[in-house]
Amino acid sequence: MSNLLELRNVSKVYQRGLVNTKATIALNTISLTLKEEEPTILTVAGESGSGKTTLAMLLLGFITPTTGEIIYKGRNITTLSPAERLAFRREVQAVFQDPFAVFNPFYTVDHLLTVPIKRFGLARTRKEARAKMDEALTAVGLRPEDVLGRFPHQLSGGQRQRINVARALLLKPRLLVADEPVSMVDASLRANILETLRNLQRDHGVSIIYITHDLTTAYHISKSIIVLYRGNVMEGGDVDSVIKTPQHPYTQLLVDSIPWPNLDQRWGEHAIMAREDVTASGGCPFRSRCAKAMPQCESRPPLYRLGPHHATACFLSVDHPEVEAEHLSQVLPT
Repeated sequence: MSNLLELRNVSKVYQRGLVNTKATIALNTISLTLKEEEPTILTVAGESGSGKTTLAMLLLGFITPTTGEIIYKGRNITTLSPAERLAFRREVQAVFQDPFAVFNPFYTVDHLLTVPIKRFGLARTRKEARAKMDEALTAVGLRPEDVLGRFPHQLSGGQRQRINVARALLLKPRLLVADEPVSMVDASLRANILETLRNLQRDHGVSIIYITHDLTTAYHISKSIIVLYRGNVMEGGDVDSVIKTPQHPYTQLLVDSIPWPNLDQRWGEHAIMAREDVTASGGCPFRSRCAKAMPQCESRPPLYRLGPHHATACFLSVDHPEVEAEHLSQVLPT
């Protein structure tokens, strides 16, 4: 079975300063594999600054890794030929956080959809192009007559975001990178957009990397999840195991912050350190904020397999067998 996408020990380090150079590790030796014949929805979760968007920019080829390789269909994306890069741009699409920023306010919605059709030669006539636009809009739950010919400011945030998904669908992608796609739309529209993404995976065979800080939407849309903190994988596995029975103290804090509709359930059951030692280096990146930190946390913990589809990078699980970092995908269900 061939691989659609592979991340092989990928890291991204940002340098700042000319004399006293300081380095910020945005992503730390991440390895991941997506199978071509098994389209799935994988959530990458974590708080702001955890490395989620850096991972998205790497996957899209907008930035290059400091170390490691990103392999798409057997080819390193940094060494693609012009023809291969064009194919990569067509097959790997993105839906970003702000549904308004993608649009040029001086053009109608039609412009956003006709540009990729012309760029990739998807239609030979205007009639054929219009048919493809209608098909894509209908697939995301929009009526073409309601949105075509209108300017972005005349549409709701949910409509604009679904048009962004329709644009991606036009190109028949193999991989969709969705970076916080519902964080800027009304709660009433989130379910529609998330259902649209699920339909893309189920009906069109599109693998989706869903990037979010919201574990509630992650739970409803994805099959598997990895939790990042400061660019490191804290926990990963099937979404039921990770969210219902989180084992890493950081994941427990994330789950603890979910506003459950239960007046008897209190927030803040797990303690958190009031201040973080940002100068701490090496070891577990979460130890300065962790109420359960131990002396051995001065060393970086490996991944421990808690079950067939659950692993965590925490010494509290030292009694379980280790999982090599490059084998993280083995605990992620498809």
